[in-house]
Amino acid sequence: MKFSPLVIELIESFKCLPGVGAKSAQRMAFHLLERNRIGGTKLSHSLAKAMTDIGHCQGCRTFTEQDYCDICTSEKRKSKGQLCIVESPADVIAIEQTAEFQGLYFVLMGHLSPIDGIGPEQLGITLLLGKVDNEKLEEVIIACNPTVEG
Repeated sequence: MKFSPLVIELIESFKCLPGVGAKSAQRMAFHLLERNRIGGTKLSHSLAKAMTDIGHCQGCRTFTEQDYCDICTSEKRKSKGQLCIVESPADVIAIEQTAEFQGLYFVLMGHLSPIDGIGPEQLGITLLLGKVDNEKLEEVIIACNPTVEG
């Protein structure tokens, strides 16, 4: 069956999400159109706002709407002298949920992948080295995935 151009565009848009293929994208699109147009409208507004307003923290590179995230601006964390290097903002959330680590973070936003064109420059290694050189750190924790790339 051939769908209208807007329905096709909506289905194709969902396919950009990880793990979402043609069938899942079609189910999501039809669910919103058939049963939850208010939810779909809210989703579209939230997504548009997030794509324009969320950037990277100038301190740790995690996602935030401000220049610096709440973790980087916390006075109690700055005095700890610990820096935890992680691959993604999801890793920051996982560590924060333990409520054990009270230091600062540096988010690489990925891992080395020469095949995909991701090298030290894309991971902000220069920024990381500057942070290590300029801040009074007692401990640097590398919390990357236990893979060759990590």
